[in-house]
Amino acid sequence: MASGHEISSSPPLASPLASSPLASPSPSPAPSPLGFLTTNPIANAVSDAYRSFSDRRAKLGLTNPGTVESISKEVQREVSLTNYMHTGLRADVTKAVSLSPLFQVSHQFAMGEHMKPYAFAALLGTNDVFLQGSMDNDGVLSTRFNWRWSNSLVTKSQFQIASPQDMATIEHEYTGSDFTSSLKMLNPSYLEGGLTGIYILSHLQSITKRLSLGVEAIWQRAALSQPPESATSYCARYKTEDWIATAQLHAAQGALNATYWRKLSDKVQAGVDMTLQIAPSPGGMMGGLQKEGVTSVGVKYDFRMSTFRAQVDSKGKLGCLLERRVLPPVTMSFCADVDHVTQNAKVGLGITIEAGGEELQEQQEALGAQASPNIPF
Repeated sequence: MASGHEISSSPPLASPLASSPLASPSPSPAPSPLGFLTTNPIANAVSDAYRSFSDRRAKLGLTNPGTVESISKEVQREVSLTNYMHTGLRADVTKAVSLSPLFQVSHQFAMGEHMKPYAFAALLGTNDVFLQGSMDNDGVLSTRFNWRWSNSLVTKSQFQIASPQDMATIEHEYTGSDFTSSLKMLNPSYLEGGLTGIYILSHLQSITKRLSLGVEAIWQRAALSQPPESATSYCARYKTEDWIATAQLHAAQGALNATYWRKLSDKVQAGVDMTLQIAPSPGGMMGGLQKEGVTSVGVKYDFRMSTFRAQVDSKGKLGCLLERRVLPPVTMSFCADVDHVTQNAKVGLGITIEAGGEELQEQQEALGAQASPNIPF
C-alpha cells in the first residue's frame, strides 16, 4: 500500500577532508641537479640511437653463441678422449642425498698413473648457488663456489690449497641474448704494490644466426720484477643444423686451432681437431722456424646402454673408450691407448656406482614434472 508521503533524497555529506588543506595535491619533487645529464639533446640522441639499434638486433633473432672457452665443446668435450682417458684402476662411489636442493657426496679410489689413491668430494647446488669441495689423501683441498646474481650474471670462483703453490681463480660471466662476455683472473694480487697475476677478457658475439665472432685478450705478470706480457687471440664459429666448424688464431704464439663436428645420425657423432704452430727451431732464431702440428679424428657412438668413443691422430696414437651401464646404478668403463711410434700401450678400467635409496626415489616422485634446479655450474 503506497504511502502518501514521498521520501526525499538528501544530498551526500561533504567529507571533512575535502576542504582540509591536507587534501591539497602534494607539490612535485624538485628536479635533481644532475637531471641535465639525461635530459639534454645529446643524451636523448644517444638513447634513441641505442634503442633503435637494440630493436634492429632483436629482429634478427640471434641466439647466445656460448663462451670463447667452450667454442669447440662439441669436439673437445663430446667426441675427444682427452677428458675421459685414464690408466690403471678407478672406482667412483656417489651417494645422492637430495635432489632439490641437489646434494651428493662421492668417494674416488684409484691406482694408476697421475691419479690420487683416494679423494672425497661433496656437492651442493640450487638455482643460485653451486658449492663443491674435494680433498685427496695428500691433503690437497680444492673448492668451487659459483653465485648467480641474476639470470645473466654469474660469478665463478675456484681455490686450491696445496703446498707449496696455492691457486685462486675468479671469473665473472655475463650472458646476453646474443653474446657472452667474461673476465677471468688467475691468482690476482696487489699485495706487492702492483698488479700481478693472469687476467683474461673474452667476448663472443653472434653476427648472424649461424656465424659468431669473438676475441680474447690476456695480460699477465708473474712478479713486479718481471715485465708484463700480453697476447690477443681471435675466434670464429659457424653452426648449421648438423655440423659446426670453429677456428682460433693465437697471433702471439703463432698457433692455429680448427675443429669440425658433424652429426652423422641420431646416435653417431664425428669430429676433427687440428692444431698448427710455428715455433723457433732448437738452434734458436738463427736456425729459423719450424712447423709443428697434430690432427686427430674421433667418433662417438651412443647405444641404448653403452657409449663407444674412438680416436686416432697424426702421430700414430690410437685410443678407444667403452662405457656400459650394467645396472641402473652401475656403469663400467674400459679404455685403451696405443702409441705406435713409441710402442707404448696403456689400459684403464673403471667402475661408477650411483647410490640413491628409497628416500631419494620418494623425492623424485614428489617433484614429478617440476623443473630441476638450474644450477650455475
